[in-house]
Amino acid sequence: MRGKIDENMPIDAAGLLRAAGWDCDTVFEEALGGAEDPRISERCRADGRVLFTLDLDFADIRTYPPGEYAGIVVFRLSRPSRAAVLSLLERAIPLFAAEWAERRLWIVEPGRIRIRTDGASAV
Repeated sequence: MRGKIDENMPIDAAGLLRAAGWDCDTVFEEALGGAEDPRISERCRADGRVLFTLDLDFADIRTYPPGEYAGIVVFRLSRPSRAAVLSLLERAIPLFAAEWAERRLWIVEPGRIRIRTDGASAV
């Protein structure tokens, strides 16, 4: 699977995903640091990459319909420290490996993961 780490995620997240077999890059590697959300989402769509982000704007399925993207994974934490984000990603990676379905919005929170399609929650 192919992923892209947004600028608000720890860079080390790319390494965790690569170790799990993902072809993963970062917005910085493509000179997209500071780019507006629509530009980042369009690049992910064009490249068939799953976006990993802390930006809750990407959780709005009216603006970013999951069916139009390889996938969007939004991490939602009350205190998104580097350590907390990486820990949550480490716990979610096995579920991605077992349950991954493209064209979904995954909202990853401590204690639960919600999966949405364009019209409904899958979990």
